[in-house]
Formats: sequence, C-alpha cells, structure tokens
Amino acid sequence: MLTRRCITLAAIALAATLPLGAAAQAFPPTRPISLLVGFAPGGAADAAARLIAKKLSENIGQSVVVENKGGAGGNIAHQQAAAGPADGTLLLLGSVGPLTIAPHMGKLPYDPFKDLAPVSGAVFFPNLLVVHPSSGIRNMQDFVAAAKKAPNSVSYASTGRGSASHLAGELFAARTGTEMLHVPYKGGAPAMNDLLAGRFTGYFSAPPTSLPQVEAGKLVPLATTGPTRPAYMPNIPTVAESGLPGFEALNWYAFVASSKVPAPILDRYNTEIVKVLNDPGVRDALTKLGLTPHPTTRPELLDFMQKESTKWAQIIRDRKITAE
Repeated sequence: MLTRRCITLAAIALAATLPLGAAAQAFPPTRPISLLVGFAPGGAADAAARLIAKKLSENIGQSVVVENKGGAGGNIAHQQAAAGPADGTLLLLGSVGPLTIAPHMGKLPYDPFKDLAPVSGAVFFPNLLVVHPSSGIRNMQDFVAAAKKAPNSVSYASTGRGSASHLAGELFAARTGTEMLHVPYKGGAPAMNDLLAGRFTGYFSAPPTSLPQVEAGKLVPLATTGPTRPAYMPNIPTVAESGLPGFEALNWYAFVASSKVPAPILDRYNTEIVKVLNDPGVRDALTKLGLTPHPTTRPELLDFMQKESTKWAQIIRDRKITAE
C-alpha cells in the first residue's frame, strides 16, 4: 500500500510536469513569435508577411517579428522552420519552390510533408509573360510561332533554376511542344534590368516587377499564368485563354510550422491567420500589391500542396530538370 508520503511526493512530481505541458499548448505563446521569410526584404513575400504579421500581432496580443532568411531559393528558411521548436513561437511563410518544386530536383535536408505542418494558405499571384518591344512579338500566338521556328530561338528569364518563374516557362514549353533557352538569374531585379536592355526575349515575371514597365511602354504584356484575369490586369488575357486551355502556374505563399508543434496550436494559428486574411483592410492592402489573399483550412492547404507537388514533379521529370 502506498504511504501518504509516497502519494504526496507523486502528486508533487505530477504537478511539476503540468506547467511544461500547459506551456506546450499555450496560445498565444508567452514569448514573441518569429515569422520566417525565405527571401530578402522588399519582395512580394516580405511585403505580405509584414502586412499579415502586424494585424496578427494586434489580434492575438503578442509580438510577431518578421525575420528574413534568404538563400538557396528559400530552402534555408524552410530547413530552419522544420527544425524549429514545438512551442509555436516559429512560423514560416513557405513558398511554392521549396515546398513543392525543390524536393523533386535533389535531396533536401528536410521533407516538406513530414517535417513541416500546414497552417493556412496566405496569398497567390500569377506570373505575367512580358517581352521586349524589339522582339516584334505582340501576342501569345506570335510568341509560340517564334518559339517554334527553331530550338532555343526564344529565350526567357527566371528568378533562378527551380523557381516558380522557371517552372512556368518549362510548363509552357511542354504544352506548346517547343524548346526555349532558359536564362536563370538570382532575383527579379537583375532579370528585369537585362530584359529592359533587350538581352533576351521574354520573362515570366511577378506583376509588381513588370507592370510599372508595361505601363511605361517599355515592355509588351502577352498573358498571365493564372486561371483567371486578376482584377488589376483586366485587359491582359490568360495563357489558357490564348490557346492553352487549363494552363496554370501560380506563385504562392502559405503558412507552415514545424511538425513538432501540437495540433491545437496549429489549429489556433489557422483560426487567427484566416481572420487576418479576411480582414477588409488587409485584403485591400494585399490586393493593391497584386497579391490575392488565400485563406484555407489546414486540410485544404495540405491537399493544395500535394496537387502542386504532383504537377511539378511530372514537369521536372518529363523535362529532365535538375538542380544546379
């Protein structure tokens, strides 16, 4: 039979573990929250993260600090998030490349579907295919005709091998039966500078980068790569409308966290992030940046990621794309 002293000691030992368990389930966390972004300040991901982080912080009463961890196409930040703590103090604004493209191009130190847990969709935006006026190309039909003249007769830039803009070009080549010369850059700014100088034919660009040049008459817009025309580009057709039905190649960002974070905390983050993305002020600010808010449930995000991963895996395999 247990003595009263043994029972008392057991009760004390059990009580000592309760704060740790409670802390693991605490929301919001008692410490500031870090929101990792895998790219340098100033881009679409950084702008979206800061808008959302500010409102999220206001809503939950805890500081949310954006940390830019650029490098390796965003993979450094994703690896850090995968190895993050289980207390919910580290979130990641994940992106299409590291989550659904890079895993099929070479071995990574993390598995997006095992080491990271979906929280909620964030934003998406299409690419805008633009060409230099000197090319003589004025619409999508011209572009396809030029590409069919001979292999590599048309060149296109991207923000790097395995990036969303690169895979948009590869998907386009696969659907049109053409071979285009891929010219990878380390970012959108240097690619745009060389396009403006006429050093290659076209660029599957982020709209915030290319629209100012289109409006200034320095570039010719051909088509957007999303399923529908964005409200801020109503006069530019989609690739699907221009002769390739079903074509879709989106840039997107989504919130994920280490799979070690307990489900109740991930669920609470989902609730709060969806609330932020549905806030009229936040939606308006994101839309003005050319970003479409994309709140989802956690299962919806997982399903979306799996479909994207399957699509890009096939393109990477069929086009024999490898890491540098």
